[in-house]
Amino acid sequence: LRIFLGTITFLLVLSFLVFFHELGHFLAARFFGVKVEKFSIGFGKAIYSKYWAGTTWQFAMIPLGGYVQMKGQDDSNPTLVETGDDSYNTKKPWQRIIILFAGPFANFILAAILYFSIALMGAKTLAPVIGNISPNSVAAVSGLQTNDEIIRINDIDIKSWDEIGKVITSSEGSLQFYIKRDNQIILKTINPVVSDSQNMFNENIKKRMIGVAPKGEVVTLELGFFDSLLYAYEKTIFASTMIFQGVQKLISGVIPSSEIGGVITIGKVISDASESSLIALLTITALISVNLGVLNLLPIPALDGGHIMFNLYEMIMRKKPSDQVFMFLTIMGWLILGSLMLLGIYNDINRIFLNN
Repeated sequence: LRIFLGTITFLLVLSFLVFFHELGHFLAARFFGVKVEKFSIGFGKAIYSKYWAGTTWQFAMIPLGGYVQMKGQDDSNPTLVETGDDSYNTKKPWQRIIILFAGPFANFILAAILYFSIALMGAKTLAPVIGNISPNSVAAVSGLQTNDEIIRINDIDIKSWDEIGKVITSSEGSLQFYIKRDNQIILKTINPVVSDSQNMFNENIKKRMIGVAPKGEVVTLELGFFDSLLYAYEKTIFASTMIFQGVQKLISGVIPSSEIGGVITIGKVISDASESSLIALLTITALISVNLGVLNLLPIPALDGGHIMFNLYEMIMRKKPSDQVFMFLTIMGWLILGSLMLLGIYNDINRIFLNN
């Protein structure tokens, strides 16, 4: 039953994300007068379809993606050309670029909406309470103690542990730490030092530190409407940046290819989050939505980013790439995507056997 419910949750979340992505393409296409012939959630044979407002809306048998089929644009026939004011072919390159970008953009907007909802519901974060203190660190020398709560640094109020790191790394010179200890406020002047550390990709870096670790207490942020908007914006930007950097590190070899996950990993993450709490499920959904947006912008010919690349070429060179080049690059794009999907599934199966 647990596996069944987890699978249903995964398919519902994925369909929801795909619908939003394709809705972005659909709305932009209709804005520029392009006829959308089909709006499909899933691939393959339709299990349900309805013709409405000039478009066939359908659910297909393989619910691992979706597409909008516009007049004059068909990924299964990349060189397709159809005439008429309502054809994708006849639109200017900049208009096509907006139609293509609208899908990933919708994923970013959806993520921001989800993060905004999380903020209003009560986002959880690590409390700015000190746990471990490194021996001989500037924190130890300055007299900081376990269970000290950092409530302010200079003139910046601190509400979460993440804010401490942001202030330390973005500042210079000594800092005024306001510490709450035994219901008393204590002022400590601390001068962070540049030390060896590791980033989220396990790369060795140097950054300003004071030598403390969080206690692990979790607090609920009480955010108003405008603070929630700021929270949503910052979380969406952070998630987008993290995924862009992750792709870059993967290409450069910093992250091994064994870290790539497939549909099984995504399904397990969504299933686990749904069992934890609604906020956890919304958080994972927002992160996957950003992931879809970023990955679809990669300049791989079969993706939105690849089509954008072709249109940019047309804008700069004042001509379209030849049909032979276009077809070759599109086929290469599908081969790259297929290889990545197979690698993800292979890694998923490996993890299952390793865990067992």
